[in-house]
Amino acid sequence: MYAAADVHYPAGGGARAAAVLAADPAFSAVLGERIAMVPEVAAYRPGEFFARELPPLRAVLSGVSGLVLLVVDGYVDLDPAGRPGLGAYAHAEFGVPVIGVAKTAFRTASHALPVLRGRSGRPLFVTAAGMGVDEAAALVREMAGRFRLPDALRRADALARTGRPAEQQERTAG
Repeated sequence: MYAAADVHYPAGGGARAAAVLAADPAFSAVLGERIAMVPEVAAYRPGEFFARELPPLRAVLSGVSGLVLLVVDGYVDLDPAGRPGLGAYAHAEFGVPVIGVAKTAFRTASHALPVLRGRSGRPLFVTAAGMGVDEAAALVREMAGRFRLPDALRRADALARTGRPAEQQERTAG
C-alpha cells in the first residue's frame, strides 16, 4: 500500500488530514481515499511543524495495513546535516520510507533535489528517509499526473481542504 497525505487547518480549528491510497508507487492505481478530523492541534511553532502535522497523519493512516511508502507535502529533513522535518518524524512513526515533496524552497534545505514535472519550469523539492533521495526523485518524476504536483498529492490537498470525497465534490460543483 502506498499513501500520499496532506493536512489542512480549517478556520474553525483543528486539522483535517487526507490520504490517497494506491497499489503502486506511481499512484496510477488508486485504491481509496481517507479523511480524518483532529479537533485540537498544537499551536504553530517555527521549526516544530511536525508537532501539528503528525497527529492528523497518525489519525488518517490509522488502520491502513501493509503501508510500504508514504509521500508527504513538505520536507523530510531541513538541512544537509539531517535536522528532522515532518518526513523524518513520519518515517520514525510509521516505520516506512517517506518521500517529502515540497512546493517551495526552504533556505537551509540545499540538499533537496529539484524535480521538474509537466510543463512547469518551477521545481518541486524532494527529500527522503528510508530510501535514497535519487530514487525518491525518480519516483516523484514518474508519479501519475501531467501537472507540476503529482495527482495523488493534488487530490490529498483537495480532500484535506474540503473534507469531501470526489463524489460529493462533483455533485456540489455541477
